[in-house]
Amino acid sequence: MRPVTHRTALALAALTLLLAGCGTEAGNEGGGGDTVSPPPSSSPSSSSSPASPSSSSASPECASGGELDAGDDGSTVCLVVGDTVRVSLDGTRSRPWKPVAVEGGGLEAANSGIVLLPGDASAAYEAVSAGRAELSSQRPLCATGTGRVSCKGIQEWRVTVLVT
Repeated sequence: MRPVTHRTALALAALTLLLAGCGTEAGNEGGGGDTVSPPPSSSPSSSSSPASPSSSSASPECASGGELDAGDDGSTVCLVVGDTVRVSLDGTRSRPWKPVAVEGGGLEAANSGIVLLPGDASAAYEAVSAGRAELSSQRPLCATGTGRVSCKGIQEWRVTVLVT
């Protein structure tokens, strides 16, 4: 009877340590600054930008462009030709954002400035013609590093841009 109880206690202790390791990302690590971003919004309407009065009926949740960050994940942004949209994703050394990618038409890369902090992603695009484009980036969901609990999860960031 004792070996079964001992194995059960050992299994529970291992499970507790594993789960505790996954939740330590937001802790203080002597200035490491490794924090977990808030979960992406479940609806495009939670964007911090107000809805554009000129949005089409096909996309009632269209927000005006300008500055985008991780909190704008899943949103739709409307621009007119000549507008510029800037993306600034704050990452960390252990959870770096990949460079922002653009698929579709209507946008042209512009100078976004210099990225000073390791793990950050910065981009700027100018609306040059009518079209639809998708901006995207991704980063590891868990910190990667020697001697740390990690996972294979990926945090994705996507914003749809409509240019009229």
